[in-house]
Amino acid sequence: MAGALDGVRVLDLSRHLAGPYCAMMLGDLGADVIKIERPGVGDESRHWGPPFFSGESAYYLCCNRNKQSLTLNFKHERGLALARELARGSDVVIENFRVGVLDKLGLGYAELKAINPRLVYCSISGFGHTGPDRELGSYDFLIQGRSGLMSITGEPDGPPMKVGVAIADVAAGLFACSAVLSALFARERTGAGQHLDIALYDSQIAVLANVASNYLCSGEIPGRWGNAHKSIVPYEAFQAADDYLILAIGNDEQWQRFCVAAGVAAWAQDARFATNPQRVANREALIPLLNSLLSGKTVAEWLRLCAEADVPAGPVNTFDKVFADPQADARGMLVQMPHPTLGTVRLAGTPLNLSATPAEMRLPPPLLGEHTDAILREVLDLGDDAISELHRDGVV
Repeated sequence: MAGALDGVRVLDLSRHLAGPYCAMMLGDLGADVIKIERPGVGDESRHWGPPFFSGESAYYLCCNRNKQSLTLNFKHERGLALARELARGSDVVIENFRVGVLDKLGLGYAELKAINPRLVYCSISGFGHTGPDRELGSYDFLIQGRSGLMSITGEPDGPPMKVGVAIADVAAGLFACSAVLSALFARERTGAGQHLDIALYDSQIAVLANVASNYLCSGEIPGRWGNAHKSIVPYEAFQAADDYLILAIGNDEQWQRFCVAAGVAAWAQDARFATNPQRVANREALIPLLNSLLSGKTVAEWLRLCAEADVPAGPVNTFDKVFADPQADARGMLVQMPHPTLGTVRLAGTPLNLSATPAEMRLPPPLLGEHTDAILREVLDLGDDAISELHRDGVV
């Protein structure tokens, strides 16, 4: 069955995480993605490890399936000419070079638009293509700090803390994918492509969501709450008899049901705890009571009790439990793909579930330059002699 983006060609000039993540999602949806890499070096994430598996880094593997790898030397004019020719026949270009670098190489939006007016050109950078800091380089960790995310992450009396995954990169990749899809849809009406300017900085500020809104409405600078929630109680992790349990009670009806099921029905009528605003105001009295109560049963016992009472609760899983979870299996969130050197590679699946044009895991993350000759031959229509010359001269 054809994917939603069947027939769309994406030229992926990006590396690291945000750009490759965006391109991978487009590939999952059926796009033909050609990943351009430096000969002999490739995407820097290929070298970010350990762990490595038969020479491939786990970091690289996480965001590069459903792509073909072509090596091109941008220090060679023929390499740049081949990139331009590929852009001429592409629908989308994704890049995350420093602002201005591709313009100097003749691969910027203005140059490629001139040869392909329908091109959707997506630039992903730390701070965007405008503003005083547009030329600064950046990584996810720096963005987490500057965006304010780290100021609200961690224990109240502890240091600022980054999120355990590169969330600014992932958010930028998600926003970039959304922008690309929107631009392709707009092109159906206008016939013209456009330039997309996606910044990690902007993306991370945007996903501050309600916490940012709280500040903008009140002027009160938010602090760190650890696993607790400023505005909802109880909504945090508690130590049960054997492990941690998340109790996420979002309304008073759930609170009442929990109290009855847990054998503390009087708490639901206690003037200090009857409503969420009262529970928030009396957090210091309620949380120790809950700590004592919840430590008396195992996580499994509490999960069963809460499920029967229709009260939101869950475990704090380690990754072995995550990928062994029957729900993850049912949702296809663990995929296994044949790989030329790894035998089988296990990857996190896609949450993009489309009923008529489903996402598909067609290609494993490619070896460096694995498809170079095939792309030169099939996409650019070069013969064997011309391909041999490109290899001989270090162009590919």
